Amino acid sequence: MKGKWKQSVFEPLAPLEEEYFSDSTKNRRLPFRASRAKIKYANTYRLESYNKFRDYLVRDKAQAILTNKLQQGNYDAVSSPSLCASISEEILTATKEMGFDRYKYVVSVLIVEKAGQAIHVASRWVWDVQRDSWVSAKYETETFIALALVMACYYE
Repeated sequence: MKGKWKQSVFEPLAPLEEEYFSDSTKNRRLPFRASRAKIKYANTYRLESYNKFRDYLVRDKAQAILTNKLQQGNYDAVSSPSLCASISEEILTATKEMGFDRYKYVVSVLIVEKAGQAIHVASRWVWDVQRDSWVSAKYETETFIALALVMACYYE
């Protein structure tokens, strides 16, 4: 078989002749073909964002939101989870409005009561160091500490 191609045992079909289709058949098939036409999009082959994630803008905005929401408050164990959720949503909305294209965000807010204890917060992730980024903002009062963490993951 070296150097030789195996030939098929089947013969190709002859093309159908134009007379085979009547005018009424052609007219019925044209709209059907037009409705089935698919749009093909070409790849952009773009690996970088036009509007890259700028951490200093997000950090300033997150810090402003934390200060605005928690300025007059005291720690309350019952209302803290809902407050964390509302602050997270507000930071996420503000970050999306900044218009960094091709990024997905994860926002986490943590409120901890000050009771003379030490706290260590750790986060781990696997990502592309050149394109992905993160920001943290902290707000501290006499009764609690609030920490906001915003992770921006580049999405192709």
